[in-house]
Parts: sequence; C-alpha cells; structure tokens
Amino acid sequence: MPDPPSPTPRRTALTGVHEDLGASLTDFAGWLMPLRYGSETAEHNAVRAAAGLFDLSHMGELAVTGPDAAAALDYALVGQLSALQPGRARYTMICAEDGGILDDLIVYRLAAQEFLVVANAANTSAVFLALRERAAGLDAAVADQTSDYALIAIQGPLSARILASLTDADLDQVRYYSGHPAAVASRPTLLARTGYTGEDGFEIFARPQDAERIWAALAKAGAPDGLVPAGLAARDTLRLEAGMPLYGNELGPDVTPFDAGLGRVVKLDKPGDFVGRAALEEHARAAPRRVLVGLTGQSRRVPRHGYDVLWDAAARGRVTSGAPSPTLGVPIAMAYLDADVATQAGSTAAGAASSKGRLAVDVRGKPEPAALTPLPFYRRPA
Repeated sequence: MPDPPSPTPRRTALTGVHEDLGASLTDFAGWLMPLRYGSETAEHNAVRAAAGLFDLSHMGELAVTGPDAAAALDYALVGQLSALQPGRARYTMICAEDGGILDDLIVYRLAAQEFLVVANAANTSAVFLALRERAAGLDAAVADQTSDYALIAIQGPLSARILASLTDADLDQVRYYSGHPAAVASRPTLLARTGYTGEDGFEIFARPQDAERIWAALAKAGAPDGLVPAGLAARDTLRLEAGMPLYGNELGPDVTPFDAGLGRVVKLDKPGDFVGRAALEEHARAAPRRVLVGLTGQSRRVPRHGYDVLWDAAARGRVTSGAPSPTLGVPIAMAYLDADVATQAGSTAAGAASSKGRLAVDVRGKPEPAALTPLPFYRRPA
C-alpha cells in the first residue's frame, strides 16, 4: 500500500502575516514556517547590525507544575532545576538511560511550583511523554501548552532599544536567561532575554490572539533602525556562526552531552538519581572518542551536513552543519572529528595553520582544505 499523504502542516498565529509579506514558506517539523522573506543573507546581516524579527511559534511549550515539579525535573533532566530561582531560565537536556540526548531544552521557573519547558518542535511529543513518564508517582502535572502560545523573537544589537518603547518592563533589569511577566504592545506576555543567534535579544511568549498586534508593533517600532523579518534560513546561519548546536545535526540520541562539549550542563553532583546518571558518569570519566570542532573552509566550496572530514585523505569525521558565513565571508562548518585527529590538528590558530594540507572535507568527491577553528566562529562585540 502507498504511504498515506502527509498531514497538512500546522499554521502559526502569524502565518497570514508571513504570507502577506511574501515569505517563502516551508514545512518544518510539521509547521508551516517562513524560510526567508527575500534575501536570507540580508536578513542575517540585519540581525548582526540592527535587529531581526522571528516567528518561533513552532517551538513546544510544556508546563510542569505542582509541589513536586522541581523534583520531577531534577529526575527527568540532567540539570538541577530545583536550584533555579523564580524568574530565571536554564539551558539543559533530557537524556535516555544510555546518555543519548533526546532533546536540548530551555526551562523557565515561573514560580516555586511552576516551570515552563521549551522543546524543539520535532521533539515536543517525545519530550512530553518522557516528562510525564518520569513524573509518575510524584505530585507534579505535565501539560502540553504549545497551542496556548505564540513565540516571537527580536534579536540583534538594537533589540533592547526597539523593544523598550513597547514594554512596561525595565529591560536593564531583565538579565540574560531570565523570564518575567511583562506587557508588550499593551498585551500580557512572558518576556525572556534568551535567543539562538549569538546576539542580544528577547523571546516573547504571547497569547496567539495577540501575536499579530505584537509583531506589527515591533515591526513598526524597529523599521527606522533597520529591523527586518527573518526566517529559518537566517536563523540557521546565525546560530552556526555562534557555535550553537542544533538537534538532528550536532545533537541526537547517538550523542551524549560530553561528546558535544556540553558536559557542563550535566550536574553529576546534584542529589538523588536522574535518568541517564550511570551512563553519563561513565562518559564523564572516559576519554572522548570524538570531539565537536569548528572548521573554516579554505576554498569557496561549502562543507555541508553529512560530508566526510578527511585527515591525510582518510575519513576521520563528519560535518554536522555547514554554510557560507555572511559575517566572515568564508565557508564554515561544525563537525565531529576523531579525538586523536582533533588533538593532532590542534585547537589554536597556530595548530590550525600547521594542519593545512592534512585536514580537508570531501565536497562531492573532491578534498577541499579546511582549518580547525575554535568555536564559536563569531562573538558579539562587548
């Protein structure tokens, strides 16, 4: 029998706005999302120089509430969420028993017994089911509230200036990785200073019925400063330059946090057991077999996801993400490389230079020289 037709992708509260703006729309994790509005390079550069406006309503929002909510998350996730103060947020992960990453998450503590877990769109259902299973027997409820939210991000060095005229929040008091109730465009929101671009910025959790008003107000306020709507394509090159991992590329069930260079998020010193503890303790003690590295292409040909990384003409790694860098003007990539090769190639600029000619990426059958480059490729000016 033929496969059943794919279901129609879900529309966000802003899909009509994107259509009116002439966006190229694509099915992304079951959602109809803007890929670009015109030039993805122009959108990328606007975020680096001024500000960009993103619809992130495809992300999953899961509420964990009740007297045992903190204990449930301490057991379910690798971080110690019970230590998080109300109003603060934390980057963390949910892992399987073998230490493989099921998803990377941001968790906001809204109140003593109330948390908001933000999951990647493709993993929302799996994370919901895992959280519910891991909270069994505890006085904690897990609810999928994705349909209750629209999520709008404003990112870029001028984002605070643009947003300041539209909110009652004192943005100087909104710290990085925090989230607070605030009015934006006279509508109630959860206003968070978080993002996925390497720039300062804010993510605005709003009611779907308020999304168009908030988007229009931000677009109008930011237009004189060069704010533009930005799609998934620009978001991907921005996060790549910032060295931020993407689930399905750098992260996945066959990758542990230690493989990805993110062992710091695993709190092995927290009290009590948590899912994956034994396996992750073993990974923490063991020498890494592979290392996530940055590569800068030495030609114009771009390393892409899945391409082999070569050392002395032998495949010793695999590209996880790659693209032309609009900011740097050269091809860049992240890749998993065998640990011994990463050591030989070196992790400094001098080491990268000495490896020239030995390190390459197989780009459609032709070895293209590459240089090992410390991550991130880009840091915003202080």
